[in-house]
Amino acid sequence: MAGIMDSVNQRTQLVGQNRLELLLFRLGGEQLYGINVFKVKEVLQCPPLTEIPKRNPVIRGVAHIRGGTISIMDMNQATGHGELDNISDCFVIITEYNRSTQGFLVRSVERIVNMNWEDIHPPPRGAGRENYLTAVTEVEGKLVEIIDVEKILAEVNPIDTEVSAGIIEDGIGERVIQKHILIVDDSNIARKQIQRVIESMGIKTTLKKDGREAIEYLHELVDSGKNVTEELILIISDIEMPEMDGYTFTAEVRNHSELKDLHIILHTSLSGVFNEAMVRKVGANDFLAKFHPDELAKRVNDRVLEMTGESLLDEDE
Repeated sequence: MAGIMDSVNQRTQLVGQNRLELLLFRLGGEQLYGINVFKVKEVLQCPPLTEIPKRNPVIRGVAHIRGGTISIMDMNQATGHGELDNISDCFVIITEYNRSTQGFLVRSVERIVNMNWEDIHPPPRGAGRENYLTAVTEVEGKLVEIIDVEKILAEVNPIDTEVSAGIIEDGIGERVIQKHILIVDDSNIARKQIQRVIESMGIKTTLKKDGREAIEYLHELVDSGKNVTEELILIISDIEMPEMDGYTFTAEVRNHSELKDLHIILHTSLSGVFNEAMVRKVGANDFLAKFHPDELAKRVNDRVLEMTGESLLDEDE
């Protein structure tokens, strides 16, 4: 199984081409699930686990791996099903999300498949708001469900979305009362986290669930005769999204004469220095790893001040 991850570092050539690679796995039954290879650090047979007191039931224990201690979450249980049994026969997918490393216990790991984001679609409308999916696709005639890992992590270890005192300049929202920020993310949880930070600053938001939906929205603004660069303060976009990823979305914006000057922050749980290189390649203004409310608020605060001139503190002096 170790060999399946040997070429992960070479996957970056897919980025910017609206492509991804999915690691396919199974949980309690025959249903296939997928996770983006970029978020996977390692796949291994489940090592011995040590239980910890007062743990969240989803956390089956901790494992000592490569000199570190990592929490191992039962993905079957985390998505509303029963816990996996015979865990010594299971596998652990070691991932890096939102600046932390964690392991997900799964029944079996199948293989890696090369996909196009255009073949990755949002969950069916009838799936309900409480499902654990960000997307679905089809591989060799079989449905593959892509799990909203950020939803799992937020439930197991809720993130504080409060912004620390002193980060936001007083009256910052009043400076842009007629403007708004476009938030683009396929995770409902992630959209809400970002929205809470922005709206706590007194700034309006518009939410879209993927790059395709966002670019269509921007085109509608242009077609209606609006000056989009005056309408929007900035765009905060995830990278991993069905239909159109954040890199491709950014490139589309930069290639449009009336959108090319929009300020874009790529905000993602993906890790790795290659992201910063890709930000420069596609022309985004900034890159921010999820999720730190203070850093996000500071970026927005600074952008508003850049748009509107000197700070309110300077004006009062």
